[in-house]
Amino acid sequence: MDGLLLGAGMLLGSYVLIYYNFIKAVPCMSPVNLKGKTAVVTGGNTGIGKMMALELAQRGARVVLACRSKEKGEAAVYDIRKGSGPTGKEVEGVQVFSPLSLHRCLQDSGNNEVIFMMLDLSSLTSVRSFATAFLSSEPRLDLLIHNAGISSCGKAKETFNLILRVNHVGPFLLTHLLLPRLKANAPSRVVVMASAAHRRGHLDFSRLDRPVCGWQQELRAYADSKLANVLFTRELATQLEGTGVTCYAAHPGPVNSELFLRHVPGWLHLLLSPLAWLVLRTPRGGAQTPLHCALQEGIEPLSGRYFANCHVEEVPTSARDDRAARRLWEASEKLAGLTKEGTLNTSPQPGSPHSPLAQVATDSAPSRFRNL
Repeated sequence: MDGLLLGAGMLLGSYVLIYYNFIKAVPCMSPVNLKGKTAVVTGGNTGIGKMMALELAQRGARVVLACRSKEKGEAAVYDIRKGSGPTGKEVEGVQVFSPLSLHRCLQDSGNNEVIFMMLDLSSLTSVRSFATAFLSSEPRLDLLIHNAGISSCGKAKETFNLILRVNHVGPFLLTHLLLPRLKANAPSRVVVMASAAHRRGHLDFSRLDRPVCGWQQELRAYADSKLANVLFTRELATQLEGTGVTCYAAHPGPVNSELFLRHVPGWLHLLLSPLAWLVLRTPRGGAQTPLHCALQEGIEPLSGRYFANCHVEEVPTSARDDRAARRLWEASEKLAGLTKEGTLNTSPQPGSPHSPLAQVATDSAPSRFRNL
């Protein structure tokens, strides 16, 4: 019996050490108040995106949840709006919030300036429609947070790389279309949700947008898309130098979200869920690093860098290759239907029978992914 208790104690102690050294998230410590600011969070209806939207709303921001599902998006708006948010204190006439006060109120914000707008990142037509609607109705944009993403194509059968489309090409186009508003409201920021998976990525420009089939190709495509996120952020920072708009790639850490479990068979989901609860961060924990990138003052000189655990982290050579970043930018312009001059291309769009790229999704394409 004593041996059993000793073994249980050692097991518990080991878990505590692992949790506090590798799992527990470093909290965002920024006290910034966002009253009068506007933020767009893609995939803000669930998981990490919802936790980020909640905290931005608690700080007084007007928050736009850009999601594919109207039902889930409007439900998230209701959840975030209801109740009363934490109370800040006045410092030299400005209301500031401590991280502790913000974390005490995690289910609601008391902020009615939270709205839903339709966005399906698998459809470039939807991305353009969202940008048009946003620019015609919202006079400000201070924070653009690219949170939405997928790791699997599910049952969707597309003629293009759906994972790259949702994780990179759609956000690339959305950033381009909203940049004038971001510049007009500088200082402003763009945060791109990255992942440590970028270290396994390799961009083959000869087959960037080919369809993905099977779980092995999906794992590869996901890592490639995350490398694209890091390179995109690097090149975007170069192009935005001197504009007052800064950008950051943020790794949320290992998070217990729908991203990897959504397409797992039911019996395996039941098996993995308890394990995920033990060894992965909560969505709130996963939100801390992207929130740090969105809110922390003084990190502007680090624009274009990759953050993990609320600190800058070095990336492998493949993720700081400026030539590859520029080449990806040019390829992304083509995949997004943009000309080099930055105007929408009126020639046959990718995906049409006359286009060599054959990549653009139609609005009726059956995309299956989380947070959209």
